[in-house]
Amino acid sequence: MTIFYLVRHAHSDWTPDENWSLSAQGCKDADRVTNTLCVYPISVIYSSPAPRAYQTISPLAERLDLSIHIDLNLQERRLGDEVSEDFFKAVEVTWRNPSFAYPGGESNTVAQKRGTALVQRLVEKHPEQHIVLSTHGTLMALVLQSFNLSVDFMFWKSLTMPDVYKLILSQPGKGVMERLWDEKCKILTTKAWNLE
Repeated sequence: MTIFYLVRHAHSDWTPDENWSLSAQGCKDADRVTNTLCVYPISVIYSSPAPRAYQTISPLAERLDLSIHIDLNLQERRLGDEVSEDFFKAVEVTWRNPSFAYPGGESNTVAQKRGTALVQRLVEKHPEQHIVLSTHGTLMALVLQSFNLSVDFMFWKSLTMPDVYKLILSQPGKGVMERLWDEKCKILTTKAWNLE
């Protein structure tokens, strides 16, 4: 059984170049992510190259004395160049039509394929291990949706910064998803489903 901990980055201070660093609150929450995850037997950590994703998981890596492996496949789905619509409306369009992409953007379908392909490669590379993936909201939701079709736009919209989901791939065709994050760091939800 391979277990993934998908981490959405903590709150960050916006900059136009996408190289956002964590805010003061984000740094505090990164420590809380560490406290949430350090109780599990994690053996490997992967992160998006974005500073906000890397910084969210850095305290955990230090606590566990693990290196952070950067993987471009954990980058956020690029919405597009100068999307003029309201942000949430623009994102909702991509969830209603997964193959649609704004100019200069990436479709949900393409982003989901790269995220899911990474998960499958890591299952083969690190069988039976506990693996952290530090990433972004849309990519995290799309990876979870590839195993649980009930994940949708409203699920994405409900994600917090940070957020943590545990994905247990127990055997072919079976899996469990647990949310490990809330304001008090309690487990909120456990769902079981058949993998298609």
